Amino acid sequence: MTIDKTAIRNAATVIVLRDRMSDPAVLMGQRGAKAAFMPNKFVFPGGAVDAEDASVPLGTQLPDLCRQRLTEQAPEELHHALAVAAIRELWEETGLVLGSPGDWAADIPQDWQSFSQTGHLPAAHGLQFVFRALTPPGRPRRFDARFFLVDAEHIVGDLDDFTHASDELSHLQWIRLEDVRKYDLPFITEVVLAEVAGRAKDPTPPSSVPYFHNNDEASLFLRLRGYPMPEDG
Repeated sequence: MTIDKTAIRNAATVIVLRDRMSDPAVLMGQRGAKAAFMPNKFVFPGGAVDAEDASVPLGTQLPDLCRQRLTEQAPEELHHALAVAAIRELWEETGLVLGSPGDWAADIPQDWQSFSQTGHLPAAHGLQFVFRALTPPGRPRRFDARFFLVDAEHIVGDLDDFTHASDELSHLQWIRLEDVRKYDLPFITEVVLAEVAGRAKDPTPPSSVPYFHNNDEASLFLRLRGYPMPEDG
């Protein structure tokens, strides 16, 4: 069977924010030069939702407000798989644990074997749904990506220990928000960073979430559970 590489896949991205009240910084890494999607760009950890993510248990759940936002223009139960995917991608690409102490059932999915050995279940209570973006048509990969902001205080262990990270992202580092635009960023990352900068010192989930929706007819900035974003000026 031939896989359509331009089919839209659900995806989750994690923006870890450190020292938000004093000198905020975000965790980013660089994609490889041969990557099919956004080569050489500095990005946040993230990736596509896997089929098994829907059945992985969470030690703690998403905030109610975020779950409500995630169900808009999306399948009712997708919020669970998105939260799991976000935590899995953070672990795989950075080696950082977003979890709570807990025991797994005997049958642990392969992608979670190493995470389970830390003695934690994935914990979603610190994740805040802050942005959604649909990749424009014509790109080699298309994702319906949900961006989650999490305060670094929810990470278990040393924030500078990336020894368990895969090699998918290189040059993993904490970048100060005031310096981040010096790096080679995708356009959508710059847009999301503007939203993060505006929320850096607000620890509460947003009342509405920007949705950058691209299809064959138009590119629209919408808001989930709210109103269209006001035009500049």
